[in-house]
Amino acid sequence: MKKCDFCDSKATVFLTQLVDGQTKKVCLCDQCAQERGVTDPTGFSLADLILGGIAAAAAATQSGEGPPPPQGSGKKCPACGFTMEDLHRVRRFGCAECYTAFRDEIGPMLRGMHRGPSHVGKVPAGLAALHVKHQRLQDLRGRLEQAIASENYEEAAGIRDEIKALGE
Repeated sequence: MKKCDFCDSKATVFLTQLVDGQTKKVCLCDQCAQERGVTDPTGFSLADLILGGIAAAAAATQSGEGPPPPQGSGKKCPACGFTMEDLHRVRRFGCAECYTAFRDEIGPMLRGMHRGPSHVGKVPAGLAALHVKHQRLQDLRGRLEQAIASENYEEAAGIRDEIKALGE
């Protein structure tokens, strides 16, 4: 039985988040989870929870001491009603439609984070080389079939030798 990290009750909520390249885990009982806003559907940051920032940030905002919320276009997602202010506050969108609704606003942000406006992921070095080899073999096999069909046997023999050299 895991215990709550904030009290000795039985933990029923288990959170894991990557914060600054390190995995942070928190175990909470139902009451502590509710007190810390973990059940809030607009979201929360585990880093804030660990550092106690949720309660402090909420208190500062309510008392007027905190920074004002960022000003946006006033545009809302037609599907969920999320605004750019919500994005800045929660650091995630409310639904998949938000990406379309706020395309103009998030384009510059994405270009600053990635090498372009769309994410293509990373390919392990060995897999990339294997893919290039596979593509080359497919190309050679196509050329081999064309050479045989046109009865150009000398070219076909050269292509066959290239295929063998690649290890097929």
